[in-house]
Amino acid sequence: MVLFTLRFSRGSAARAVLGVACLLSLAACSSTGSSASSSSVTDLTGLFKLTPGVCGTSSASGSYFRMVQPDGSLTSGPFVANGDSTCVNKTWTTLSPGTQGGLFTGQYQPQPQPPFGAGGNSAAARIIQPQSFFAVDFGVSTNPIDPQTKAAVAAPHITDDAGRLTGNLSAFAVSWNGQFFNQGSPKPGGATPAGTTPVQGTYDQSTHAYTLTWSSRIVGGPFNNFVGTWHLQGTFQPS
Repeated sequence: MVLFTLRFSRGSAARAVLGVACLLSLAACSSTGSSASSSSVTDLTGLFKLTPGVCGTSSASGSYFRMVQPDGSLTSGPFVANGDSTCVNKTWTTLSPGTQGGLFTGQYQPQPQPPFGAGGNSAAARIIQPQSFFAVDFGVSTNPIDPQTKAAVAAPHITDDAGRLTGNLSAFAVSWNGQFFNQGSPKPGGATPAGTTPVQGTYDQSTHAYTLTWSSRIVGGPFNNFVGTWHLQGTFQPS
């Protein structure tokens, strides 16, 4: 009887050990799956090189900018017609890469000093080539202190999650005609006033091709409550 009991106990212990091993294995598998899922989220730190915008018969492709009139729709406008646009449909303003080829993440591309040249033309030429907008060039920069709001902002940050891009471009600033307009998303401090949409886009890990889009309401100045819409396209170059 004693021998039977001992054998039974050993068998029970073995089964218990086996059960614990199975549970640990499941936990390990679950943990591994969780790690694999979280590891798919990657910070893209480097240069988002710009493909120049190209005018079409009624729209534009590549990198471009549009401005929505107050109370307008992001998809149907009405949009502001830029008399200096090279497109047939002058509501589209194409963008070309600046002296540094595009937008850097993980660092700033500050405006020069002085930030303006003759006639109020922007001197910020690192991200895009300054583009004419109603006879005055506008440029883009990213600065530790936003020149319009005077608030501290983080350096541009873009994250890839299995080909889906999101990010923070609070530092994205436009200079034009001696004035500054924050065109980031979210706004400095995290606000998202009506018309401001999150930064989003696509990324192909094999070709490094990307798209980035967002919109940002202008607060203050001559374009108060107008909304800028941005579409950047090109290839990502890791730093």
